[in-house]
Parts: sequence; structure tokens; C-alpha cells
Amino acid sequence: MTYQYFATCPKGLEGLLYTELQGLGADDLRETVAGIYFSGDIAMAYRVCLWSRLANKVLLPLASFEANSQEELYDGVRELRWEEHLSPNGTLLVDFIGTNDTIRNTQFGAVKVKDAIVDCLRDFSGERPSVAKRDPDLRVNVRLSKSKVIVSIDLSGDSLHRRGYRVKQGSAPMKENLAAGILIRAGWPEIAAQGGALLDPMCGSGTILVEAALIAADIAPGLLRGSFGFERWLNHRNDIWLELREEAFARKKAGLARENLPEIRGYDADVNVIRAAEDNIVSAELDHWLRVSRKELKDFVKPTHNQAMAFGLVISNPPYGERLGEIESLKLLYAHLGERLRNEFQGWRAGVFTGNPELGKQMGLRADKKYKFFNGTIASELLMFSISTEAFVQSRVEQDARFSKDDEERKAAEARVKIENKQEQANALSNGAQMLVNRLQKNLKQLEKWAKKNDISCYRLYDADMPEYSAAIDIYRGQTQPNRAPQLYAHVQEYAAPKSVDEDKAAARFMEIEQAVPFALDLLASNISYKQRRRTKGTSQYEKVSERPTGDLFSVQEGQAKLHINMWQYLDTGLFLDHRPVRLMIADLAKDKRFLNLFCYTATASVHAAMAGARYTVSVDMSNTYLNWARKNYALNGLSESRNRLEQADCLKWLEENDQQFDLILLDPPSFSNSKRMEDVLDVQRDHVSMINNAMRSLAEGGTLIFSNNLRSFKLDAEALSAYTIKDISAQTIDEDFKRNPKIHQCWVITH
Repeated sequence: MTYQYFATCPKGLEGLLYTELQGLGADDLRETVAGIYFSGDIAMAYRVCLWSRLANKVLLPLASFEANSQEELYDGVRELRWEEHLSPNGTLLVDFIGTNDTIRNTQFGAVKVKDAIVDCLRDFSGERPSVAKRDPDLRVNVRLSKSKVIVSIDLSGDSLHRRGYRVKQGSAPMKENLAAGILIRAGWPEIAAQGGALLDPMCGSGTILVEAALIAADIAPGLLRGSFGFERWLNHRNDIWLELREEAFARKKAGLARENLPEIRGYDADVNVIRAAEDNIVSAELDHWLRVSRKELKDFVKPTHNQAMAFGLVISNPPYGERLGEIESLKLLYAHLGERLRNEFQGWRAGVFTGNPELGKQMGLRADKKYKFFNGTIASELLMFSISTEAFVQSRVEQDARFSKDDEERKAAEARVKIENKQEQANALSNGAQMLVNRLQKNLKQLEKWAKKNDISCYRLYDADMPEYSAAIDIYRGQTQPNRAPQLYAHVQEYAAPKSVDEDKAAARFMEIEQAVPFALDLLASNISYKQRRRTKGTSQYEKVSERPTGDLFSVQEGQAKLHINMWQYLDTGLFLDHRPVRLMIADLAKDKRFLNLFCYTATASVHAAMAGARYTVSVDMSNTYLNWARKNYALNGLSESRNRLEQADCLKWLEENDQQFDLILLDPPSFSNSKRMEDVLDVQRDHVSMINNAMRSLAEGGTLIFSNNLRSFKLDAEALSAYTIKDISAQTIDEDFKRNPKIHQCWVITH
């Protein structure tokens, strides 16, 4: 006997489901939103339940009628011959979907349908079925749209995406049928047939990996399910069902016995989700084949020990965020993923599934195909890439939406003006500005040679060498994107003038600095950030009066770490240059260590520790702005927060309450702080003994505390700290560019 069926699916999978049902032998197919109508015998319905990788439900419609009132709904359901489908002493579950002007609540609609079925069976036999919350003998699906009602038997029971293997899941799990649809769109069946590999660098609880294996080994996705809705339906043909199951088991055995099964591997930075993935793989009976391991994105490379890994598919569902702070960090995560793909996987295909397609523009790759999906209610896209030099994005506009065409044209115009006016600018320099130009060029000649020899990309060029020009001038050589050549930037920060200095004279001197810097360094004005301080009569002693609200956001390389720099929106750039030797020392000490970073600022030292192989890092600061900046630094380096924890807290209180032990601690407090978030005022001179004592309580035996601060008048109370071994390493931590200012900071190593 031939029946008419309706298979539901997530929006966006209709075309794939249509093709899948054709392949399973279904007839009379018709596509509609979120589903496909088809016809076939009862074996066809069973086959779809067992083999469909994409469907949610297989419904057998019994009737369709108009219902403009609750009475008409009841009567229409009551007229059906329910005794042909459910025993009077059986159990029943009703799924009611939709509302109209008279039936405004789905729960009310379900109750009216249940009452009609129960009354029908009671009149037929004198017995009444009971309502089951789960695993009923009969599941009824009722859909209401305006006044039209469709009543169906739900042959699948629980949604078919629930395969039965996922015993654990991560925080944002992808449904199994969506994962299968993504893999099919990405061309995985063809790649697997050719012996290609599949790698997922952010595999979460492993859904994509398991679905890929089921496809590659010809395993029916329904084989692991505990039950289907049709199994206690009165018209169920168990002989047909058992025959189909036996056929599926035989195909599974043959599929897993093949010698050319593709390599399938997953990685994630979070050890907890890796454990969940391992449990799911075991539950799916695929642990002899699939492999997962904890790995940061920074370490994601093409395995070379297996020839079968020569080509294949990299596919992943990275986080896509909702809050602004998350988005800014995720831009760097996607950029790092793109860099990994470009450097390691040329000749491969890659698919990135995201609910925020704009993030895909950060990858530096041009998508050759885009497929629209819905992840629940979230409109999403699968971006497909052929990893080759032809796909590399060269245009800054294409690669990063932050930079507009107007900005590019402005910079080009500035470059033309600079060339045309170079001689005119030289003639216009005052004597004082010319002296400053000479000093800057002399310093540049000396320090650039030193910086190049030591692979230093940013350094202090000038530090009030000429007292009348009282400013710090720092050089940054940074990249706005991974595949762009580094650019030179200058950060000019005026020192606060003493009250004895005439305000007008100080302002005139700063104008000469503004003249000298672009000329001496041959820089566009747009690549220079000026931070000017002036006395005011208001509540604030000094304020910034010359700061661009936006500008190039770029990264610099320091040792193994890439660090995010913003010269335009804050007083500091995100990187304290004088602490460079301390950060590099931490990198040397951090391997396999538990690292604590107190008053972490933008967590640059934590990035160094993590890149050097720290067991884990914990970074504490009160500022959410700085912690979001730290997240960008982690993302820029392919580091996750699973082993690099960020905590927003008062460091003093956190230290008092902490019961963890660390092998390496950086304690670098400000000289003074009266933040509203702190319970007390911090004074580093007054409070350093208690801070160090509390930090040493958190330091494991054999561990190292690095204590540093920038208070020039600071005196360490060695007598109060005589219980510890203390070594002053200040001189060792002052690099060539800060030797003109040897008191820029003080630093000690303290051990038990």
C-alpha cells in the first residue's frame, strides 16, 4: 500500500533532503518550507527514519480539515478512526503546532486533540488511553495554520536528529542533522570517497566528526537510536522493519571493514569538551577510528606522518559571539584561523559555518561558495574556500570591513601631498623643530640597528632627551592584517609640564614636536598618534586634547607573541614597552608552569607564557576594557580561554581569598589606585609588603615571584620581607631603548 508522507527538516536543508529522499527511492516528491512531501510504502517510511541524515520527523498525515473554533478542532479529530492506530489501554502524546484567532495557545490545542482521541477510544471500547510525557505508544502531530488543521501520525517519535550517540555536549551544540547537511554541502561525501581527510580545529563535543564518519562508512544514522515512534503503532510491520535493520547492520560492518577509511580528527582548546567528544565517539562505537586531542588553534597544522593527510577538508563551526567585546576578539580568532589555513593547508578545501558571516571577511580568503542555513532561529552561512594563492585576499577593503574606501583614498592623497611638500616642510621647520629632527634621526639610526638585530618591532625612540621637548616618542612596526607588510607608526605622549612652565610656551613646543616627528620619521600624519596633556581648571588636572577616536588597529610581534595595539582610543597603547625584557623572561620560565598575572592590564605577559607552553594561565584585573583587550590578544595568537582564564576582580582581595598554587607569578601593581571597584586605596609603597606576602602564599615551593613597579621613589622593605630570598634584577630588565631613563621601573625576583 502506498502512503503520502511529510518529512520535516531545518530551514535551509530542503534541497538536500529532496535529493536524499530521491536516493532512498521515494516518489512524488514536492518541496515546501522546512520539509518535503513524498510517497511510498511502509518500508519507505521506515527506511527514511533509519537512513535520513537530514530529516527531523517523518509524518503520516491522516486528515486535513478546517477548524475555525475549538469545537470544530475537537470534532474533526474525533471523527478519525483512532482504534486503528492505538490500543484503548495504550499511551498517547500530542504535539500541537500553531495558533489562530480562536485557538491561541498550543497547550490548549493539544488538550482538545487529546480529549477527542480519548473520547473516541473510550466510546469504541469502554477504556481510555493515558497521556505519556515521553516514549508513548502513539505520537500524534497536529499543525494549525490559520484555519487549516493537518493531523498526522508521528512515525519517527523523538526528532531524528537525536541519533542516540551524543551523551555529552558543549555549551552551544550543533544538531546532528545540521552537521550532516553542512558536511554534504561542503562536499565531504566526494572527498571521503577519494580518500581525503577531515580535520576540525574547533570540534567541540565532536558532532561534525561523528557525522562525517557515519557518512564515510555508510552507517545508517538511526542505528543507535533506542526506539522510533512507529514501533508500537498498531499498523507497524515488524518483519519489514527487522529486515531493514539487518541490511543496515550489514552495510555498517562492510563500511567499517574498508581499508581506505579517511582520517578524521578533531581538536579543541577546551579539555572538557574534548572529553565530551571522546565520550560521544565511544557511544557512537567509532573510538577505534576517530581521534580527538586538546590543541590550541595556534598549533593547528597539517599532520605529516600520514600520506592520507595530503589533501582533504578542514571544517569548523567557530564561535560567532553576540556582544561587542566578543565580536572584536572573534575578528582576530577568524583572522588567525585564516592564517593557519593559508600557511598549512594549500590545496585543501575549507568550510567555516558561522552565524556572523561578516567575521569570515577577517580570514584573508575569498569564499568561492556560500550556503545559507538556519542554526535554530539564527540565520547562518557555510563559507567554502579553496585554499590557494588565488583565493588570498589582497585588498584591504575586502579583508577588513573596518577600513572604508574613503580611508584608503585619504591615505593615498596624504602620501601625494607629503611627497610634493617635503622640501616646503623642511624650509618651514623652526630652529627648535630642526634640532629635534636631528636628535630623532640620530636616535633612529642607532636604535633601529639594535632593534633589527634583536627582532624588536617596537621601542622607545625618544624620552625627553631635550628637556624643552618633554615627550616620550615610541616606534611601532605593526601589521593591520597577517598578510600585509608591516607599517611604521609613532606614538607621541607629552609629559605633564610643571606649573613653573608657561602654558603658551609649552603649547608652542608641542607644535614643534608635531612638526618634527612626521618629517624626521618620514611618516604620514595618519600613522602618528599624539597624546597631549594640558592643565585645566576643571575637576581633572590633565586631559587628553588631541586624540583621534579611531585609527589603524594593528598587531606587533614580540618574541613568539603577537600583541594587539590601539594607539588612538586610550592613554596607553596596550603594551608597556619598558617591560619587554620581563615578558621575554617570563616566556623563558613558563614552560609547563602554572602562571598567575596580577594587575594583568592587557595580559601581554600571559600571552607570552601561554605561547611558551605554560600549563595554564590566570590573569586578574579590575578593568573590563583591559580584559576584553586581553581576549583579543589571545584570539590573535590562536589561544583559548579554557587554559588562559581571565578574572575581573580587585587583585588585592583576590589574592587574600585565593587558595590555588602557582609556579610563576607576575605582580606588577600601579603606583597608586583609588578605583571605585576597589575596597581600599592602593599605595604600592605602603601596601607592597602585604601584597608580596599574599602572593608568596600562592607561590608553590620552588616557584618564582616577579615583583615590579614604576614608582621612581619606591623603596623595597627588605627587612619586612626577610623570610624570602630577594634578588634585584632591575638593571637586567632595562633594555637599550630605556637606558636614558634607568628608573623607568624596578624589578625583583622573589623565592621561598
